[in-house]
Amino acid sequence: MNETSDQKGGTPGSDQAGRPIRTFGRIGGRALSARQQALVDDLLPRLQVPEGLADPQTLFPGLRETWLEIGFGGGEHLAEQARRNPDVGLIGCEPFIEGMAKALTQVDADGLTNVRLRMDDARPLVDGLSPGSLARVFIMFPDPWPKKRQQKRRLIQPDFLDSLHRACRTGAQVRFATDVTSYADEALWRFLQHGGYNWLAGAADDWRRPPADHVTTRYETKRLGDCDPVWYDFEIV
Repeated sequence: MNETSDQKGGTPGSDQAGRPIRTFGRIGGRALSARQQALVDDLLPRLQVPEGLADPQTLFPGLRETWLEIGFGGGEHLAEQARRNPDVGLIGCEPFIEGMAKALTQVDADGLTNVRLRMDDARPLVDGLSPGSLARVFIMFPDPWPKKRQQKRRLIQPDFLDSLHRACRTGAQVRFATDVTSYADEALWRFLQHGGYNWLAGAADDWRRPPADHVTTRYETKRLGDCDPVWYDFEIV
């Protein structure tokens, strides 16, 4: 695995201009419905995570802790976790406008007040958070970049794991899920190599079967990967 830029002059995890390598694909898609566009125009600005956020608890006064979901797709998992945990603030990051519009539809329909959103790469947000800010993180079926030449674009890289570890408090839980064999193997190896993530599995069923609090998503049911989904739960140490 080559973790440096393919172009001369690049730095690890960046292109030649020093920009972070994107970990997600195209962001264009189908046109939004009139209602979805209205939510993007009117509701999203009110829920938008501000640039330079250091303490996420400022977004959720009175709530006990903050959770983060990176790449929430259609927002089903994010919205259901918010419904089940009204005393927790949830930040969702998703670069795709279609996914953001679907999440906004659910937030609006259910009147969820404990959700804030960022339509962009999650890495700058994580980098800027104060140490110990997060109590739980979900990374559910991130873009697998299955071709070998693309795998440097995968989210789970040493620099990202360092930043995420710093942003999480001791005892925080991180869940990673994928349905691509090569990513499952690589991600587990990287989490364990880091040393700050304690894998909580005690038996094969702990990662082969959905966790008790898992929310099945439409993406998951499509079975687009090359293996059954796996779920890795880690504790920050």
